[in-house]
Amino acid sequence: MPSELRFSRSDSRQKPPARSVAAADLARWCAGNGWPVHPLAPGRKTPAANCEACRESGHTYEDCGCPAAGRWCHGFHAATLDHTRIRQWWQTNPRMGVAVSCGPADLVVIDVDAHGDAPPGRDRLLPGIAIGEHVDLAGLSNGFHTLGVLAALRGAASPVDDSSTLRVRTPSGGMHIWYRATDGRRWQCSSGSSRTRALAWAVDVRAHGGYIIAPGTTTEAGAYTPIGSVLQPAPLPAWLAQELQRTHHLPEAHIPAPRPVPPRARQAVQAAGGGLGNASRVLSALLAEVAACGDVSEGAGFSEKLNRAAYAAGGLVSAGHLTSAAAEESLLQAAETARPGQRRRCEQIVRSGLAAGAKRPLNLGGRS
Repeated sequence: MPSELRFSRSDSRQKPPARSVAAADLARWCAGNGWPVHPLAPGRKTPAANCEACRESGHTYEDCGCPAAGRWCHGFHAATLDHTRIRQWWQTNPRMGVAVSCGPADLVVIDVDAHGDAPPGRDRLLPGIAIGEHVDLAGLSNGFHTLGVLAALRGAASPVDDSSTLRVRTPSGGMHIWYRATDGRRWQCSSGSSRTRALAWAVDVRAHGGYIIAPGTTTEAGAYTPIGSVLQPAPLPAWLAQELQRTHHLPEAHIPAPRPVPPRARQAVQAAGGGLGNASRVLSALLAEVAACGDVSEGAGFSEKLNRAAYAAGGLVSAGHLTSAAAEESLLQAAETARPGQRRRCEQIVRSGLAAGAKRPLNLGGRS
């Protein structure tokens, strides 16, 4: 559900804040779409600098308390949906750019390089696909070309021309093509120049373990500008998912183990009270989606679904259909069912969503 700057997927005409608008507004817009954000160094494509302690040799994010304390150390590992934290970060330095952590946002972004470099050997243009000497490669010089060839070989249109999804022109003339992972698979990042995992030469993949610069961000090199009117990612095309799997973009021995939702999930669905009225039915459906994320360890859109449920609950509370305590408890129970041991993260999402939803009372007709 939308927060102050959130736009629904069905209304792609809505635009993110313009370049002249504060980066904090852009960050809130991204978070409202369920995309956790973290700051970039002013004018740069790299994350904002760690604190002094985090810059010490041997320090890693696994044992670091900075993200939990509200600091932005360790880049995409600190990414958040919490609007209060976002406001604090960009008040500290309004010149910082905005980046989105791809994994928690269930995003797979195809990063196409436009640089006219000399291509590598034929065996590295499309990994795993032999290109015979009889094929004329004259003029092939960038990722637009290799991605187009790959799509043509599979009988598909190039993602570069996919007007159904969010596409962003980069300052260098390249393109970021945003897709949503919808099947729970944990896609991995890659570089188009890698010898071990690559989709195509001069084409990078941003997914789990990586971040992407938010559309509307401006660096010293220029602006990241959305192309066309579609501003939401479409589902990852099946043929492209097959190519990502073929080129080793899944973890080794990836076998998604079903995790049955325990009875506590059903209790969470009913915790809002009654189970019979309109308000309970509205929230129950959303809580069921949150609890069902327990069937998939990652990549199920958990953050977005929890945020959407919290936003709706906030509207119900504000309209008097539900108590705040019952709403928060039911949300956290469903979240704990799906993501055990992540209570701090879930509390942030729930409280942010409740606060945003409270600004727009959700009035229901008939019995509540």
